[in-house]
Amino acid sequence: MAKKNYKKDKKMGPVLVIFLITLLIAFVSFLFSYFGTEGSQTVIGNGTLESTLITVNNVFSLDGLRFFIGNAVSNFKLLEPLIYLIISLIGIGICEKSGFLKVLFAPLKKVRLNILIFLTFLIGVISTVLGDYSYIFLIPLIGVMYKYIGKNPVLGILTLYLGITLGYGTGLIFNYNDHLIGMTSQGAAQLSVDPNYKYGLFSNMYIMVVSTFVVSILATVIIDKVLVSKLAVRYVIEEEELVVSKKAMVAALGFGFAYIILIMLMILPLKAPFGILLDHDATRYMDQLLGPNSPFGNGLVLIVTFLFIIFGYIYGKVSGNIKNSSEFSIGLSKNFEKLGFLFVLTFFASQMLAILRWSNVDTIIATRLIDFMNGLQFSGIILIVIFFIIVILMSILLPNTMDKWTLLYPTVIPLFMRSNITPGFTQFIFKVADGVGKAFTPMFIYFIIMLAFLEKYKNEEENQISVFGTLRLLFPSICLIMIVWLLLIVLWYVIGIPIGVGTYITL
Repeated sequence: MAKKNYKKDKKMGPVLVIFLITLLIAFVSFLFSYFGTEGSQTVIGNGTLESTLITVNNVFSLDGLRFFIGNAVSNFKLLEPLIYLIISLIGIGICEKSGFLKVLFAPLKKVRLNILIFLTFLIGVISTVLGDYSYIFLIPLIGVMYKYIGKNPVLGILTLYLGITLGYGTGLIFNYNDHLIGMTSQGAAQLSVDPNYKYGLFSNMYIMVVSTFVVSILATVIIDKVLVSKLAVRYVIEEEELVVSKKAMVAALGFGFAYIILIMLMILPLKAPFGILLDHDATRYMDQLLGPNSPFGNGLVLIVTFLFIIFGYIYGKVSGNIKNSSEFSIGLSKNFEKLGFLFVLTFFASQMLAILRWSNVDTIIATRLIDFMNGLQFSGIILIVIFFIIVILMSILLPNTMDKWTLLYPTVIPLFMRSNITPGFTQFIFKVADGVGKAFTPMFIYFIIMLAFLEKYKNEEENQISVFGTLRLLFPSICLIMIVWLLLIVLWYVIGIPIGVGTYITL
């Protein structure tokens, strides 16, 4: 008999919760405006530290009304994660329709549940090299994978979400945010403490690799003991009449591999015809590859989607699962089934997030937390723990990684360096706490997107998916994994072994 996901009580639907949170933000903006609550942000400008005053915008005002009415459509239209998700679903849809994904995931049917949970969580952690794109591609894919192997997709999606979010600060290799954070850290360190400080991309490599596997193993135990007991494990679907063809799989993988080689040639830092997807106006290779003006970085979703389309089309044509262009066209929409709720949720979420940004409530609260931390005279382990908690609290209203770091780095890097802690270790603490904070908050757009996929795959025996019901379901696992992270960071600090190539915890 299926285990119940949620208690049999009445719950507010996600749309109503988002609406109420929006009203709460508006009310807080009114209070801040009434009492004259402001924030002060420290920025680096003209080679010096400067303070910038941040004032609140009252949502309950004529300007607030004008903003809400005049920007409602553009707020939704400019929601990039939704656009990226739509593009990715096109490729995943044809892979599913052709039977490619069913055959690809078939061997996993014999894998034990705890091993499957470990692999799902680990994939989530490793995929953070893609940044936020990891949510875009893997949430739909994991749902399909668990469906085809007869396991509850809700369990797979929740496990993956925990893996990406709680593993956002680590992984087997750095991502572009690591590069940006490192370069800003270098500027703050050189300006305030050590003019000779240099950031290295591999400065956190040792602690990243070790923590990836340690956290994944312990998280598997936690999820298996805490989360699995609250969910139905088995998932039954109607069998689809799809031809299984080894020849089609070989052909699809062959064409896909050729496509990958072609893309790799286009990102080599060499002269034309190589490297045509790089931004050659940038000086560093990371900026050429993933910078704001990079064709590869800006087109990554499209590049991966084309790979999925190649897999799906070739497998479908060779196997006969796709017989004509009409079936191919319809197959592109396969993964959009039962996802109408996604568009409703993201519309209301886009308004909530836009109003939050416009009001400056999130930034003011964040700067007040930073001022509180800077006013404390602590160092060592106590400073690490306080910083960890402050970043988590900031992330609840300000989940974007770079937005938080922009507020923090001008004062936090010098603060930790004066406490004899290197910028590399400070960055690692920040990234881990940033991920933990994102896991706690409904203000994170990928949490909202995840809710839509949970609703798509939930069993009939389970109640409707809700915001607070999902958070309550995840809360014990998040807290326990957070403790694992904090213990790992403190233990590494106490032992004092290197955290990366030529990098230590202390100066």
